[in-house]
Amino acid sequence: MYSYIKGKIVDIESNCIVLENHEIGYLIYTANPYSFELNTDTIIYLYQYVREDEISLYGFKSKAEKDMFLKLIEVKGLGCKMALPMLANGAVDGIVSAIENEDINYLKKFPKIGDKVARQIILDLKGKLVSTEENHNESHSEELIEALKSLGYKPADIKKVLTNIPKDDTIENQIKDALKLLMR
Repeated sequence: MYSYIKGKIVDIESNCIVLENHEIGYLIYTANPYSFELNTDTIIYLYQYVREDEISLYGFKSKAEKDMFLKLIEVKGLGCKMALPMLANGAVDGIVSAIENEDINYLKKFPKIGDKVARQIILDLKGKLVSTEENHNESHSEELIEALKSLGYKPADIKKVLTNIPKDDTIENQIKDALKLLMR
């Protein structure tokens, strides 16, 4: 199993790139090949897919993209070729948010993802993903979250508004700002 490869991109095609490393050209399937620049040295994070009749490399610009891909291919009914296009815009946090908020319509906008597969993604991955949004939320004090829970707000609703609350403000102002957002 490969973790990453460093080399020069020598060819860009519609669904893959060719990365040269020590005079060997590796064909690597990527979500958005045109996000890479030709003739530049780069690091590509890799996943090697091995089956009886196929050995393929899938490449990602960041470790976060690779980690999301690995989670997605664990979902029943979702293989490499269906998971890869989900990462084409590079918005890992958007996928995480859609899963956590059970936004089936967001997931269905990806190629070959229908209602059944979207529901399966949510079922298998909800609550199991960490994103920068969640890391941002964790930086808010437990006091703020507990105060809003004690006022009867659901954790999912609290989570949605935390991204709009300044972390460096006083707890009183944070609660006021959160209540304004929750009452909308």
